[in-house]
Amino acid sequence: MAESDWDTVTVLRKKGPTTSQSKSKQAIAAAQRHGQEVETSKKWSAGQNKQHLVTKNTSKLDRETEELHHDRVPHEVGKYIQQGRQEKGMTQKDLATKINEKPQVIADYECGKAIPNNQVLGKVERAIGLKLRGKDIGQPLEAKPKKK
Repeated sequence: MAESDWDTVTVLRKKGPTTSQSKSKQAIAAAQRHGQEVETSKKWSAGQNKQHLVTKNTSKLDRETEELHHDRVPHEVGKYIQQGRQEKGMTQKDLATKINEKPQVIADYECGKAIPNNQVLGKVERAIGLKLRGKDIGQPLEAKPKKK
């Protein structure tokens, strides 16, 4: 029993300093006092959300006269949607449920506020039977023969 020494303690796993503790000013100063190597480097745009380099000056951006906006549905297309819908005896809500869209979408298309979407326009064309895209807007939609 002489081999066991009750005064010494063996620690198998000692946790090192966490990342926030190792980066603190106190930890760096203590490491420098003990003569340990300390490497410091400044990272470019560290801690900021800069993903891309800004190439234009903000004053140049302010002076630009080009207006950037989305194209809207022409008013004549909205009028043809409204006419075709009324000829079929449908309300905006009826047309919307028929093409599986919200009634507000139909209202936006009729007012000319909507951004044109070919899928929605195609559904509306088939529902009201009028062409809304291409050269002959407002003409009756021709039924294409189905291929076998």
